[in-house]
Amino acid sequence: MSPTFPSGAAGAALGEVIEDVARSADRLTATAAALSGPALRAPSALPGWTRGHVLAHVAYGADAYSWLLGLARTGRAPGPRATAAAGAAQVAREAVLPAGRLTARLRASLGRFTADARESPAPAWDRLVPALAGWRHPAWYLLLRCLRELETHHLDLGTGYGTGRWPDRYVSWALDDTLGTLRARRFPLASVTAVDLGRRWTVSAEGPAVSGEGHRLLGWLTGRLPADGARTDGPALPLPAPPAWPQPPLPGWGRVGDGDG
Repeated sequence: MSPTFPSGAAGAALGEVIEDVARSADRLTATAAALSGPALRAPSALPGWTRGHVLAHVAYGADAYSWLLGLARTGRAPGPRATAAAGAAQVAREAVLPAGRLTARLRASLGRFTADARESPAPAWDRLVPALAGWRHPAWYLLLRCLRELETHHLDLGTGYGTGRWPDRYVSWALDDTLGTLRARRFPLASVTAVDLGRRWTVSAEGPAVSGEGHRLLGWLTGRLPADGARTDGPALPLPAPPAWPQPPLPGWGRVGDGDG
């Protein structure tokens, strides 16, 4: 039996979340395969990045997640780890690959990560691994990081994949994660209600209470949509500007070196 996935994603089994990642990867890869060379060189929704940059970034991220899964399985680094600067240089090089080669690169990296996830033994998922930004988190959080990258950057391509295509389970988890971080930072938002998901989050003792469709609320909180998808409930208070996203994971497993003696 698959272990229960330790997140707010409706108590999903670990295997179910792995398949969520695989389906999201298939959707993104299909979109990439339909893009011509000129379409890949066109600007994405991210400042300074083409669509090719977005796809190369996702492929590089999947490689990094596979590296961390290897670390979780064995307790040993599976080879050298690329620095942030080296990763950025690699993304820049691969962003200008011919369309077919970039799509093949993306497909291979995502396929490797999902295969590694399916084969990872149960004890590995609870082991802490170090994100390159310096935060530690259990290996199971890699699945959520990858799903977030896939769904968010699919939107960033600007090819018609909107927030309404985001799966409910992803939206529910991502709101849990994002609002948990905002709560810890005392972000001035009293509550958030996703009317289509039947869920409500208490965030702060001050600020407006907002409601709306979950995917539109997540789009606003992650800087992908304007705030007009968030309706103010009660007094018409101004909506605060969400901070840069994504935030470090909560409940917060600590920075690399914390508690390591």
